Amino acid sequence: MKIKWFKTIDSTNNRIALDKDSLADKTVYMTDFQTAGKGQRGNGWESAKAENLLFSILFKPADILAEDQFIISQAVTLGIVDYVRSKGITAKIKWPNDIYVGDRKICGILIENAINGSSLVSSIVGIGFNLNQLSFSADIPNPVSLSMLTDVRYDLKEELLSLLHFIFSEYEKRSPETEERYAASLYRLGKPHTYIHTASGNTFTGSIKGVDRTARVIIDTEEGEKAFAFKEIQYII
Repeated sequence: MKIKWFKTIDSTNNRIALDKDSLADKTVYMTDFQTAGKGQRGNGWESAKAENLLFSILFKPADILAEDQFIISQAVTLGIVDYVRSKGITAKIKWPNDIYVGDRKICGILIENAINGSSLVSSIVGIGFNLNQLSFSADIPNPVSLSMLTDVRYDLKEELLSLLHFIFSEYEKRSPETEERYAASLYRLGKPHTYIHTASGNTFTGSIKGVDRTARVIIDTEEGEKAFAFKEIQYII
């Protein structure tokens, strides 16, 4: 593992993508501040300077098929859940890869994979973990930080190393059990809630049952079990 720390950068995902051909597996780019942080669905990512963990990990797996690429997301999210648990806090995975404590978001993840034929060549995992920030913009939906939950202020370097330990531990031992543990850790698992079907704008009620081999979420609806791909549904929180 090699960590390169920036004071300010446009986006750790952007920078590590530019450098990835010359970098080794499990290289980490960390920054105090991002000027163009990226979130899911093309959204930005807000973070106060030197308050949170903003970093990207480059994975170069030699043994993951393209069809199994979701195992990266599963391993990373489970590692983060384990890290939060080590602080005495229960966290859940909001499919596909946000981390929630209760109904509040503590961590966002953006994963960008590169495929060559049937193999996963590289995976860039961008992580924004709310560590010490105590106030957020009003237009940021339901955020929370670890410090808000524990009343402790954390050292960024120490917590980065700890969080990476949990993530890499899950990455190294990934197996069918990883998939099972991911499903068991899902936010709103087995509980009826209302969702929005993105294409139609219609709402429906259903209970999350798990995910399938293609990373689609399985929801038990009034019309039976249905599988939804990323961006096909939205949570109402």
